[in-house]
Amino acid sequence: MPSIITASELRTVLGVSSSLYSDAYLEGIIDASEQVILPLLTANTAAIAGVYLSNNVAYFMTQRPNTFVAGQSVVVTGCLPATFNGTFTVTSNFYQPFYNLPFSYAPGEYYVFTAAITNADIGFRQVIPAGAASLSGASAATLYANVDAVEQAVTIVSVEIFQSVVAPGGQIEGVDFAPSPFRMGRSLQNRVIGLLGNYIDVSTMAM
Repeated sequence: MPSIITASELRTVLGVSSSLYSDAYLEGIIDASEQVILPLLTANTAAIAGVYLSNNVAYFMTQRPNTFVAGQSVVVTGCLPATFNGTFTVTSNFYQPFYNLPFSYAPGEYYVFTAAITNADIGFRQVIPAGAASLSGASAATLYANVDAVEQAVTIVSVEIFQSVVAPGGQIEGVDFAPSPFRMGRSLQNRVIGLLGNYIDVSTMAM
């Protein structure tokens, strides 16, 4: 479900009726926009690249350093098996060089936090696409729910997606009938970067 803007707000901007485009359809567009914008923003969230479970301890390997500390409540989503999804209390957080991993995996640096999960052991699984771990109450969707610049950015990207879907060939024509550049390309985020500049997590640029 959308967190930043509502279907009715987007419908007002688009000037379309509910008989043509239902709330569910517009909410899907908003969800896609938030999936583009929210991961760019500074928040207490970390991408999960891999998971495994041993002796009732779940290990969550994040792509870059996370800020979780023991005792904090963390919400994990997007992992498979689903055993690893839910709200957990962090029990430890540490850096684990690749040569100390309890399984064979590609070289690299891994940042791990753990939580107690009572379950049979589960071998290492890569999480593709990456899962997400957010400090309870401190995800980007929560932190920026009432920030005007972020609301406008999500609205703009939502409009871009809607227009690209409904325009013939996915391209919008100007008044002179000249087609505009394809709007869902690499420059999509650049269209709103000026709005988001104060909130961007600069480390995402190196991902």
